[in-house]
Amino acid sequence: MEETYVWAVIALLAAATLVSRMSFIAFSAHLRLPPLLRRALAYLAPAILAAIIVDQVFPATAAGPSLDLPRLGAALLALAVAWRTRSTMATIGTGMLALWALQALLR
Repeated sequence: MEETYVWAVIALLAAATLVSRMSFIAFSAHLRLPPLLRRALAYLAPAILAAIIVDQVFPATAAGPSLDLPRLGAALLALAVAWRTRSTMATIGTGMLALWALQALLR
């Protein structure tokens, strides 16, 4: 009984997510956004990504942000690769490999 309940909840949540996302796409097809809002929305994805990265590079502690050297080094190397190559896959791959290597060396 319990397993069936869990799968039913997962299915209902997936359906609710699908309906909420599809409704935005279906109803916004005829909607014209003002130019200022369109320009602002162009910065949404980079802002969210930056917030995620900063939170991971400088993890919060009770005393405030802390400095995690392996993560900082990997982030700086990934930043250099991103700036040089403009390749998302190269940036992610280099950042992850650098993080694993630096964690193995510094811990």
